[in-house]
Amino acid sequence: MTEPVPLRLYTTPAVRNSAGSFLALIGARRADMLRMNVIRWRLMKDRWAGAPAAALLMTIALAAPAAGGGARPAPEANDELAVARQGIDRMMDGDFDGAVAAFRRLQQSDPESPLGYVLEADADGWKIYLTRGNLIDPDVFEALSEAVTPYDADFERLDHLAIAKAEARLQVHQDEARSDLYEALAYGLQARLFALRSHALATARAGKKMRNLSLRALQLDPHLYDAELGIGIYNYFVDTLPTYVKMLRFLIELPGGSRELGLRELGEAAEKGELTRPEATFHLAKNLSRRTERQYARSLALFRQLAQEYPHNPLWRLLEGSLEIRLGQTQLGEADYRAAAAIAADMKPELWQALHEQAEDALARRHPQYRRD
Repeated sequence: MTEPVPLRLYTTPAVRNSAGSFLALIGARRADMLRMNVIRWRLMKDRWAGAPAAALLMTIALAAPAAGGGARPAPEANDELAVARQGIDRMMDGDFDGAVAAFRRLQQSDPESPLGYVLEADADGWKIYLTRGNLIDPDVFEALSEAVTPYDADFERLDHLAIAKAEARLQVHQDEARSDLYEALAYGLQARLFALRSHALATARAGKKMRNLSLRALQLDPHLYDAELGIGIYNYFVDTLPTYVKMLRFLIELPGGSRELGLRELGEAAEKGELTRPEATFHLAKNLSRRTERQYARSLALFRQLAQEYPHNPLWRLLEGSLEIRLGQTQLGEADYRAAAAIAADMKPELWQALHEQAEDALARRHPQYRRD
């Protein structure tokens, strides 16, 4: 009878490395499965109130993980995402004309995809924020004026069109994870505009839709980190609502949220998102600068990251300057205010005049003798 070969003969360095890689892969798979189960639990928890035990068991059975995990994008989808990222980078760098041109190429190449429409709506949303928002204070998201802008009508048209396109795809089960994601982003844009104009109840309703669609997208594809943006915004928003607004949660059946979890989810989107990375960085930086967090140094680092990555957009220099002054770095902050004002002065006045004026006013408040150019 042949002697059994000792196990140590198989434990060469190469084999150990292979085994380690295999175990790492198993660990990653288990992490993905755990993440999917957490998402399923959050979705099912909203539907379980008062459900009989048999119905609960049926829900759990139907929610069992499918083999193979989330579907990966087809080659043509990768091309679409590349064009989308180019447009997003232009938008975040302040080149809205270049961004819209890229987003309209997406609409022309696939008129039934919601992606090009939701991204162009996002560009209009940024224009509304830049022309009406309080841009100087990093810890607030509010309008200085609720007057309708030239961009409102186009924003509403594109946003509703994106929702309709996503719904049409979902009805025929086409690219369901991304269709959920793009519809979630469209409702997120609505929530952002309502929040800017302090319409709390409308913000909550749109935010709830954003949250549920984002959770469903992640359930279908746990690697779709862009969906973490909507979940993170929602969790942070709900947990930091004023007390009187929280009392209205039960009227519209708002699921609960968590500040800490929301910040982690925004960090996940800021680190791993394909499309939402820069916007997640913006929202995370703003939230970290709020009085509930007081993480000013970390917020400043994120705004500096945006300023370095998108140097032609004066908003990032303005917000960077505000955080520097808050941290006592007065000379750096005032220099950033001047830089923001100078950059904005060379850009389209109908879009950047408000930012230019807010930077100049901030300098004038610090130095009463300061006069605008």
